[in-house]
Amino acid sequence: MKVAAIVWFLIFAMCPRVGICQGRGISIGLEQDVLPYLTNGYYFGAWAGKSHLRGRALIAHVTKPDFIVPSGFTNNIVTAYALVGDYFLKSDWNGWWLNAGIVYWDSSIQRSVKVSTASYENVLLNGSLGYNWELGKNFYLSPWAGLHVRVGGATEVLVDGASFTTPVLNPEASLKLGWYFQSKK
Repeated sequence: MKVAAIVWFLIFAMCPRVGICQGRGISIGLEQDVLPYLTNGYYFGAWAGKSHLRGRALIAHVTKPDFIVPSGFTNNIVTAYALVGDYFLKSDWNGWWLNAGIVYWDSSIQRSVKVSTASYENVLLNGSLGYNWELGKNFYLSPWAGLHVRVGGATEVLVDGASFTTPVLNPEASLKLGWYFQSKK
């Protein structure tokens, strides 16, 4: 994971310097999200865009808090890979934004007795809403909320003789901090 993050960082850092994006009005950036780190996980997001539109690729590793996992289960760990498209109401990428995309979850869960671990996979559609605040020096802050809808993958997971039902709806909210490499103007 660390190697992938370094490679992506180098690619995006080189883009403005070697002229790949210059003259085309394309901006690129990196984001971090608070939620995965609060659950002993990680997050890496990179994006490219122009005008009102932006495409993002991300990976996140999260342990769902036990208070949202059904009773009798624990350690619901999700590694998410997503491709999403953002639409900003303003062309300078400040203010309100909406997004939609596809998400793949590679997950595991245990019973509370922690005897064995069951793995499962899901495909989800995502929709989110957020707000970007420009902080200066190419940094921005973006609180957001979204909903993932399971459209494929496991519905029932058997672990230690008990059945865990994967939720159809998965709400989420967090706070992102981002940085872009090139002027949006």
